Amino acid sequence: MRILTSTAAGLLLGYAADRLLGDPARWHPVAGMGRAAAALESRCYADSRARGAAFTAVLVGGAAGIGCLRPRSVPLIALATWTALGGSSLIAMGERVADAVSAEDVEAARALIPSLCGRDPQSLDADGIIRAATESIAENTSDAAVAPLLWGAALGVPGLLGYRMANTLDAMVGYRNERYSRFGWASARLDDLLNYLPARFSGLAVIAAGGGANAWVAWRRDAAGHPSPNAGVVEASFAGALGVRLGGETVYPHRVEMRPYLGAGDPPAVGDLRNAVRLSQRVQLMTLAAVTVGQLALRILRRARRVGAVADAGDRL
Repeated sequence: MRILTSTAAGLLLGYAADRLLGDPARWHPVAGMGRAAAALESRCYADSRARGAAFTAVLVGGAAGIGCLRPRSVPLIALATWTALGGSSLIAMGERVADAVSAEDVEAARALIPSLCGRDPQSLDADGIIRAATESIAENTSDAAVAPLLWGAALGVPGLLGYRMANTLDAMVGYRNERYSRFGWASARLDDLLNYLPARFSGLAVIAAGGGANAWVAWRRDAAGHPSPNAGVVEASFAGALGVRLGGETVYPHRVEMRPYLGAGDPPAVGDLRNAVRLSQRVQLMTLAAVTVGQLALRILRRARRVGAVADAGDRL
């Protein structure tokens, strides 16, 4: 008798593959998603919300539709989970940034920043690098690890592939600039919608993973001031758990934003970045445990219903 559902087994195998293999340097499936999106954009781009919505629907619907062919196949769930997850690479990059800053190699640390976030690396000193990396570790714990696991648990392969395509489109066209403010609107809003529950699950996991009351207070007090409805929740929770203050002037290649302060205390130091990496690891493991237990509970419930239905049929006879 199988203990795990096919979905839980596939998620566990995919998570293990992410931990053991990480992201491939070449031929990553997500890079293929990006190339497909870029090719379609070159053919259908217009400064139009309607055109952007069609672009988003075709790509996300197509990715999810492919997954519908075998939505609960264990090997395909494992492959899709490995494709969608980025938790191991996130942890490894955070550790590399912390190591470079500790070694006082600011140029090496700057070179790693584009792999974590879209900020202008040349505008960052050592303190700015640490803050950018800490905020990115927080936000991407939800986007690159928690959300794929939750959508995979809910919908299997379609959920994993559809979510990853939506998140990829947000990273490509979900900007408030002259080119994408209209065309990328649908991609950005869909990503916000798909990450709404995962971000809040992440905040709760941060609290359970050791953040406690400090994480809860920072979330409730500060998250709403962030321009993102989801990143603010996770970053504030991390800030409270770590006992640091995030936010402030944030420099991108073509604009400067003044982000609200999240949490209380001093700006993060390199030790806080390492603590953020460890906190991210705990949150990821807690999410995997939660979806596995949830799938087990679902199997038990379904079996109890079948037994009850058989008993009811026997009574009627």
